[in-house]
Amino acid sequence: MLGALMNLFSLCWKPFRGFSSNRGGSSGSNGDFGRDGLLWFRDIGKYGSGEFSMAVVQANQVLEDQCQIESGQFGTFVGVYDGHGGPEVARYVCDHLFPNFQAISAEERGVVTAETIRRAFLETERGFTAIVSELWNTKPHMATVGSCCLVGVIYRQTLFIANLGDSRAVLGRKVGDTGGIAAIQLSTEHNANFEAVRQELKELHPNDPQIVVLKHGVWRVKGIIQVSRSIGDVYMKHAQFNREPINAKFRLSEPMNMPILSATPSITSHTLQPNDSFLIYASDGLWEHLSNQQAVDIVHNHPHAVRICPVFLFLITLFYMKLHFCSFAVFV
Repeated sequence: MLGALMNLFSLCWKPFRGFSSNRGGSSGSNGDFGRDGLLWFRDIGKYGSGEFSMAVVQANQVLEDQCQIESGQFGTFVGVYDGHGGPEVARYVCDHLFPNFQAISAEERGVVTAETIRRAFLETERGFTAIVSELWNTKPHMATVGSCCLVGVIYRQTLFIANLGDSRAVLGRKVGDTGGIAAIQLSTEHNANFEAVRQELKELHPNDPQIVVLKHGVWRVKGIIQVSRSIGDVYMKHAQFNREPINAKFRLSEPMNMPILSATPSITSHTLQPNDSFLIYASDGLWEHLSNQQAVDIVHNHPHAVRICPVFLFLITLFYMKLHFCSFAVFV
């Protein structure tokens, strides 16, 4: 399978054609955006510490996913937002998470910590929940829209990875002088198909035997959703939104006494080293087809061929970022 996959990928590793677009939410400059069917891309752009490239493959009629790269005195911020149920939450996160991060870090005189990022996530969650409340009488479906959220912040040579949901960040690290590359997973995923996630949910809800349900061979929280953490999905967090008129498939049969899903991210930190070659951010669709090592090998073997085409029916976003001694690539 990998051989066939690589043959398909190889068809897409070719020069970009310039085309005006604002896709990607990037604050970089000096690079052309382009579009080729459902493929949105940007060639070399500039950001705080170097250069980046990106590509997005639109999988659905409505693009539910968003991504962004921002840079400033604090360093570099990369966000990948894998929406589900509609585009509203991913768009909201793309518009508000980074400004919330900026405001909170400014309160700390520009210092970035895991707590800074955690507070930005929770403030973004509060903001979207307020919108759901305001629109409840006219757009109740907003309560059932959500987004996974994977963020990387580089601050003074420290990389923070924050995650909600089942996207993943993998580091490609050079192995001495061998020419080889090792894959190191940096993020923690929140998908009920993982035993650790099911155990966490059972411990948080010891009196609910149906907190996780195996449905058609897939573990789901309350038999409805695979991820246990997200922005949005407020129908699984606040009882007042788990009722008519939302679709019956989202309504629980028993009272909700406490939030079932969480918006608190898992956060790790990593001090960048000279042998750290690149970082891959990807939503779950990529990892269903490639192992960490296979994805790292693809980027390592084609360091400047950063365009990806619609091989699978899911969104892929790619950033290629040069950062001093470290290059970073991002797939979603």
